[in-house]
Amino acid sequence: MSKVYKKVELVGSSAESLEDAIKVALARARKTLRNMDWFEVKEIRGSLTDGYVNTYQVTLLVGFRLEEE
Repeated sequence: MSKVYKKVELVGSSAESLEDAIKVALARARKTLRNMDWFEVKEIRGSLTDGYVNTYQVTLLVGFRLEEE
């Protein structure tokens, strides 16, 4: 059986950690996307305040299976 996927780009952010930024993005995506099967981290960045990490930001590509016609 063949499968077709679509990828969407999401950006999650968190003051806690990179992992939390990923979880935030995927939690939000679950509200509107079905059949999510994988993700890849495309970019990692963050913001600083007085030289200390303030916010982590992760850009993800999320793959989800398109439903059969």
